Amino acid sequence: MQLSNISGGGNTPSGPVTDVAAKIALAMRAMGVVGLPRNYEIFYEVFAGANPELNAELGKLGNRPRQDDLDRLSVKYFAQANDQLAVEDIRNHLSDKVEEVMKLFEKERVQLERYGSILNQTSDGLHKRNLVTQEILHRISSIMSAATDTKIEQGKQIVSSIEDKSAELEEVKTKLEEYKKLADTDPLTQLFNRRAFDKAMARIYDDKKRVLYSCLVIVDIDRFKQINDRFGHPVGDKIIQHIAGVVQSSVPDGVMVARTGGEEFAAIVEGMSEDVAAEVGETVRKTVEKLAATNNGTGLSSGSITVSVGICMAVQAESADDLYVKADRALYVSKANGRNRCTRFSELPDMKSPKGWRIYSRD
Repeated sequence: MQLSNISGGGNTPSGPVTDVAAKIALAMRAMGVVGLPRNYEIFYEVFAGANPELNAELGKLGNRPRQDDLDRLSVKYFAQANDQLAVEDIRNHLSDKVEEVMKLFEKERVQLERYGSILNQTSDGLHKRNLVTQEILHRISSIMSAATDTKIEQGKQIVSSIEDKSAELEEVKTKLEEYKKLADTDPLTQLFNRRAFDKAMARIYDDKKRVLYSCLVIVDIDRFKQINDRFGHPVGDKIIQHIAGVVQSSVPDGVMVARTGGEEFAAIVEGMSEDVAAEVGETVRKTVEKLAATNNGTGLSSGSITVSVGICMAVQAESADDLYVKADRALYVSKANGRNRCTRFSELPDMKSPKGWRIYSRD
């Protein structure tokens, strides 16, 4: 499988999200790559053509790359790969601890069966004897006493072991929760990342009631590439962080906000009408419009910063992928109409998505 067959040649994929996913999945399957999120992330970057170095290194791995080599690329090129791998290690550790506790319970069950067997044998022996002498009673008493003492001691050991394992399980659980949070967090902005966003989007269509009053709001920084080219990525990162804070503070409590791409953010607004969702988008747009970013190191101002916004209600889409595509289309219309504006998908004259609608620059 040649990587050139899946690479976008440096251009952003222009087809629907589902087409991109299908091509990536097909390429991974052809190369025998397991469908793990971190593997998908590698192939998506190669498909987008955004990272030539990654493309070259993946090509060197051949047509049947090993998972260890793919993990090495994840750690090298993706900030959160270490956290994701750590989550898997913690999960495996948790599984081992649970298995150890289950073995302790099994050991206790076997010991109880043995103790019960002694009781049954003793009872049967007493029933079968017509005459129970003092010597027999003494012997039975000794056997029962020894068996009971042994069982009590074994029980104490089991309880102590289970208490130790329980404490270890609690510690592992705490670590797992911490790493799970890291795995769902964008390291630059501390917002949710694309992984967490995709899961939240899928949940919308698991419940018909949520579909009725859920809305996707996509926010994209205007002409961000020009800012990066002129002032450098450190300044660009600061602007991303600043606008991330604006978006987070502009939405109502409980609204999920994620960084879904380099300079793109998304908010999943639930339980509100389209008008309210549009007000959220407008609040973000107007707040950002008032900002003027300045490089503290050079004192140079990058001028006014603006964002374009696209909005689509969940009821206007058939799936999570479709919802994203339609909100994204509304965003592109905002860009095409001069940027620094908010567009609803419901306002577009044609609710379908023609093949040629992505003909203008997103910056």
